[in-house]
Amino acid sequence: MLREIKHVSQFPREPFRRWFAGSFMDLFVWYDDQGNITGFQLCYRKGEEEKSLTWYRDKGFTHETVDDGEARSGRHKMSPILVPDGIFDRENVLDLFQSKSRHVEPEIVNFITETLRQCPEDLR
Repeated sequence: MLREIKHVSQFPREPFRRWFAGSFMDLFVWYDDQGNITGFQLCYRKGEEEKSLTWYRDKGFTHETVDDGEARSGRHKMSPILVPDGIFDRENVLDLFQSKSRHVEPEIVNFITETLRQCPEDLR
C-alpha cells in the first residue's frame, strides 16, 4: 500500500512535491503554485528490476529502468541512475497502481489513472 511520507524535503526554486511510498512502488507528485499537478514519477517493481514512469505536463512521458549501480564486479557500488526503457506495460501498471493506492487521495489517484491511460506502451 502506498502511504504518504510526511515532512518531505522541499528545495528552493523547485516545485512542491509529495512522496507516497510502499514496499513495491513509490509515487512522487509535483505541484505548481496554484496547487495543480505538474508532474509525477511512479517507481514500481522495487526490489526487482525497478522501473520508473515519469510524466511532466510540459514534456510528456519517459519510461526508464533503475540501474542500481550494483552490477560492477570488483568495484564499489555506484549511485543509482535512470536508463531508457521503452517498453511500458500500461495495463499491468494501471492495475498495480490502483491496487496499491487505496490510501492516496482520490483526486491524485484519478489524475494519475487518467494520465496513465494516455501513455503509449512504446515510448521509444
